[in-house]
Amino acid sequence: MVTRADITLVQSLFDKKGRREHGLFVVEGRKAVGEALASGWTVERVYTTGAATDHPGVPVTEVSPAQFERLSRLKSPQGVLALVRIPEQSTPHFDPGRLYIALDSVQDPGNLGTIIRIADWFGIDGIVCSIDTADRFNPKVVQATMGSLFRVPVRYGDLAGLLQAARDTGLPVYGAMLGGENIYTARLRPSGVIVMGNEGNGISPGIIELLGHRLTIPSFAPAGEGAESLNVAVSAAVIVSEFHRRTGQ
Repeated sequence: MVTRADITLVQSLFDKKGRREHGLFVVEGRKAVGEALASGWTVERVYTTGAATDHPGVPVTEVSPAQFERLSRLKSPQGVLALVRIPEQSTPHFDPGRLYIALDSVQDPGNLGTIIRIADWFGIDGIVCSIDTADRFNPKVVQATMGSLFRVPVRYGDLAGLLQAARDTGLPVYGAMLGGENIYTARLRPSGVIVMGNEGNGISPGIIELLGHRLTIPSFAPAGEGAESLNVAVSAAVIVSEFHRRTGQ
């Protein structure tokens, strides 16, 4: 049976401060919870409105639909929610010969979650985020990843310092920005770091200085017509797809 303490704990995890205090985050939905259980990450508890399924070592609490509504933040809850232990973060770094995405102050949780899912689909070796990028354990991020969070390494750190270190090892640093070279004709290598910037301001000036290659997705709309820009997650998908198409990796 769910208790008032359970409800208070779950609700506190929708806030970053609460996640830091308890070292836990919320995963909702049948697919996402299933991914968490299969991932090797530590699942502390599962709440469900259905018949409890045995998961060795994981306590399962059956709750009523009315009780579950107090646990969930989804408009259409699926009746299953898990509390997962936040793992220790390893030191972020860029290894030679691999392809990464770097996020410079990406603020929207939905965008971050979608980019993590894109990275999973295209086999990106990892995502490194600036400290002020959205929290990967924000429930909206977790929901948008559809389980990809458990497969894609996502780390936070001093992005400028990490990109400088990447350049020092000869790893190419690419940046998506207006006025760059056409992504469809630019010379691309199978390894490197692809930097995506903030939704409103793009890549910050300090990071721009570290770019070795500036890339632009050209618009094919008639001159003066069409959208002003692309969403950062959409841009990431286009650019990563072109890297794989062109390099055969």
